[in-house]
Amino acid sequence: MISFASWSVLTVDFLVVLHLSLAGVTLAALLHLVNARWRFDIRLISVAFFSLFPLAFILLLILLFGGSMTFPWVGSFEKLPRWNNLGFLAVREILGFLAVGTLYGLFIRYQAKSEQSPADMHSFRIVAMLIPFAHVLFCTMVAWDFEMTLLPDWESSIYAMYHFVSAFGMFLAVLVLSLYALDKSGAFLQKPGEYLYNYIAQMMLAFTILWVYTFFAQYLIIWYGNMPEETERIWRMQNGEYSTLFWGFFVLKFVIPFVTLVFPFSRYSPKVIITVASSMLLGTWIERYTWISGTYPSAHLPMTGLFDVGVTVVVFGLAVMIVRSKLRNSQIIR
Repeated sequence: MISFASWSVLTVDFLVVLHLSLAGVTLAALLHLVNARWRFDIRLISVAFFSLFPLAFILLLILLFGGSMTFPWVGSFEKLPRWNNLGFLAVREILGFLAVGTLYGLFIRYQAKSEQSPADMHSFRIVAMLIPFAHVLFCTMVAWDFEMTLLPDWESSIYAMYHFVSAFGMFLAVLVLSLYALDKSGAFLQKPGEYLYNYIAQMMLAFTILWVYTFFAQYLIIWYGNMPEETERIWRMQNGEYSTLFWGFFVLKFVIPFVTLVFPFSRYSPKVIITVASSMLLGTWIERYTWISGTYPSAHLPMTGLFDVGVTVVVFGLAVMIVRSKLRNSQIIR
């Protein structure tokens, strides 16, 4: 029997893959809506991450099939909120996946032909306007289902925003790491401009500040209220078995990125930027694991078991292969 702490690794891997697939399209939509000139240099690379969406859907089905291993409240004799119903959860998640997949697929299709005629551009812009709303609504449901309501009597009005702001910052980190790796390996058919590193670094800094705002806003409200049903979960993470992970992801996601990227010269150095991006990526993975596994803490730390390592290597190995294949088929890399 796999422990909840180890099974949580699979849940975290699912969330990372899902948000990478969604954020790529959302970034392209936002850059189009604000008429950013550099969108033409990054949008095809960005939307290539949506090729991970089918992998995320397969992982979702595995997690739903896992039932009580994914959601410990399944089978509880306590009176649960109606939201915590496995059948209802499965239906809304699958329907949400289908709706989002259809809309994001339309965006990519319209983006490819948006320059052909004014009518195509108009249709593309309408779909682009819907993307941010769909992203927020769907990611809110995902945040509630897979993290917030793991403890049925715990809630936070800002948790969803905290969740998808963190995930979007992670995508920016993965995006710049991908650019750097492909650039240095000579894989690009047409080398992107060096200025992309600076632009993405500025967005990384912005989302770092936004993330710490949501982190502290949630933390302050919970501790100011001082209600045991809310503070206990935070207390177990920051002072219990997972305290090293809790303060570790705070350093990796805020302290290192902020004190580095706040200085303009660092945002012009690709090597500094990818170092910060690596810190943000690792910090986000640990953050997700701490919130999920730390809900029911144990002495188990991530990546200390064969299942933890094996499932993560398989998931992200497949993810790299899928994105590279998409970039190659789109004639972006060799």
